[in-house]
Amino acid sequence: MSDPVAEIISLLKPNMPFSKLIEAAGSWRVKRSNLNKVYYCMFLEGKGSLEVDGNEPVNLKGGDFVLVPNAVNITMSSTHPVPPKSLVTEPKLREDGVIVLGDSDQKLTDKMLIGYCLFASPDSDFFVSLLPNLVVVRNQSRFKDLSRLILDEVMSNRPAKDVILEHLLQVLLIETFRYSPVTNNKTSVLHGLADKRLAKALRCMHGFPQYAWHIEELAREAGLSRTSFTNKFNSIIGVPPMKYLQGWRMSLAKQYLRTREISIAEIAEKTGYGSSSAFSVAFSREVGFPPAYFSKNC
Repeated sequence: MSDPVAEIISLLKPNMPFSKLIEAAGSWRVKRSNLNKVYYCMFLEGKGSLEVDGNEPVNLKGGDFVLVPNAVNITMSSTHPVPPKSLVTEPKLREDGVIVLGDSDQKLTDKMLIGYCLFASPDSDFFVSLLPNLVVVRNQSRFKDLSRLILDEVMSNRPAKDVILEHLLQVLLIETFRYSPVTNNKTSVLHGLADKRLAKALRCMHGFPQYAWHIEELAREAGLSRTSFTNKFNSIIGVPPMKYLQGWRMSLAKQYLRTREISIAEIAEKTGYGSSSAFSVAFSREVGFPPAYFSKNC
């Protein structure tokens, strides 16, 4: 049986090239604007608050992990005490590379690892657009174990520290995709995978993209009427079923074209198009130029 989570992660090719340890005490608030990266925060110790794009703040504590794939403005602040509304804290860089917030004369009780991750695939836009704008994972023992490993590695001075830390963060990101998220966004592919009926249809699309799926067949796999299936898919995932299927097929096609290991006719067959000409027309309409040009220039 197909594993859409594994396939989406494989397509996105995530890596986490940047991370910083932050320690804080007392009253503090930091803001980041005009972000164009996938932001994450692993709260290691203490408590804090996260506000994304003006939505209701989310309280965080040690062991919580937050992923923000699509955000413009992010604010993080203390919760004990709550900072004055006018406060914006100036981060201080310590000699050991740790960023300090708030009153450095107090015991630094809040610790978090923040940074950004990149999706190396140039075709990631479709799936990033279908991720929640905020994912919060709590109360998972595996995350707490990873948190302890990450904190231990951050505080150490062992050889290959940066390499180990990046791999641990990659595992953390993958684990995030495996759990049903708590989000402030109602539509996402992760919500779809958490729904038993829609998950069946998604596994069909991912497992057999070469099959000429019709909406009625996908609805039958989900155990729903055509109308109910279409409405449910739209409301939970955020795009119509056939548009999602086309996006998955085109993502696969782009991967095949870049590797140049199989012919356009074989790609057409593997992605569910009846002929090379039908595939070329669909690809050109979606991407803007023919498959042969894409293979040579992209």
